[in-house]
This record gives sequence, C-alpha cells and structure tokens, in this order.
Amino acid sequence: MQRYVIYTRVSTKAQGFSGLGLEAQRHDINTFLEAYSTTPFEVIGEFQDVETGKNDARPQLAKALELVRTTGAELLIAKLDRLSRKVSYIAKIMEDPKVSLRVASMPNADKFQLHIYAALAEQERDFISTRTKAALAAAKKRDPELTLGGLRDKTGKRNAAVQANAKARADKVAGIIIPLRDQGMSLRAIAESLNTSGVTTARGGRWQASQVKRTIERLRPSEAL
Repeated sequence: MQRYVIYTRVSTKAQGFSGLGLEAQRHDINTFLEAYSTTPFEVIGEFQDVETGKNDARPQLAKALELVRTTGAELLIAKLDRLSRKVSYIAKIMEDPKVSLRVASMPNADKFQLHIYAALAEQERDFISTRTKAALAAAKKRDPELTLGGLRDKTGKRNAAVQANAKARADKVAGIIIPLRDQGMSLRAIAESLNTSGVTTARGGRWQASQVKRTIERLRPSEAL
C-alpha cells in the first residue's frame, strides 16, 4: 500500500486562521490523491508549519521528514515552494536516499524536473528583486526628494493586492487547468474544456487561450520564462 506524509506551510498566522493559502494546498493534494495516486493508499501523518519559506528550520517539517525516513512513506506537498524557496535546500531533500518527494501540482515530475523548476523559480525571485531595486534607484535619481520608502510601501501594497486577487482566482481553477496542461493539452483546448464545463472567467466571460496562459503563469511562474 502506498503511504503518504502530508506537509503544508502558510507564511503567516493570519493565513493559518483564515485558511487562505491552506485551502488551495489541500485542493491540490486532494486532487493528486484522487486522480494520480496509486491505490490503495494511506495518509499516515499530516504536518503544518506557519513559517516563511526562507526559514528552513521548521519543527513540523522536521517531524514530517523523520516520519518519512522511518516508515518509507512519500512526503506529499502541494507545491514545491511549500517545501522551501531555496533550491539548495530542495536539492538536499531530494538527495536524501531515505526521502521520497511527491509534488501534487506536478504529479508526473521526476527529481531532475523538480530541481530545474526550483532553480528557475529562485532565479525569477532574484530577477524580480534586482529589477525592483533598479526601478527604485531610477526613481530616486529622477527626483532626489522622493521618499523611496513611502513610494515602495504604497506601490507595494497596491501591487500585492492585485497579485493576491489574481492568484486567488487562478487557484480556484488550478485543479482543472494544471492536470489538463500536464496531460499535454493545448491552451486552446483547455479553454474550450473550461467553457464546455460551464466554468467562467473572473468577470463571468468565456475563456480564451491567452487567459489560460496567464493563469498557468501565475500558478507556475517558471513557464513564463
């Protein structure tokens, strides 16, 4: 019998209390168990941390890994960044001979593909950070009296709200779009499937291939590179 140890992570206590982020993770995990897991299967443990992905010293993750090592079960996570945002740490986990890792949103990915995805995601975060610093420096050069902290806070809050809303909408259809994409279905075919199934866009309209593409890019940033 296939056995799993489920691990989830949210970044803040507010997310933990509200279920924001956790609900999407549970959705991905349940979709994997229902559609991709060998049967029969058993979930022998569930662990959750409320920690930033930059901190790898997480007590519940340590317990999950220990249970995996002692039982031979697979560590099941929703997305790779729930394990860590550091490619070095992810690589360390994958190199552990006593740890078998399964990512629900990438059910058919092998270790090599997971490593590449982690590296691309880390590269994207570094690029965004560098681009943001360059934009702030350019703004300061144009207007020496500009208070960058205030500009950053105001702009950052607005951008964060927009991105959060877009990501929330993407998460709602992730269980449909991602499995179809993993099966090799084209963007146009996925849009047609959504429309046929009666799934509308955030504005209540019909899906187009371009909208499917943007949604996948929000769910899988590496595909936008």
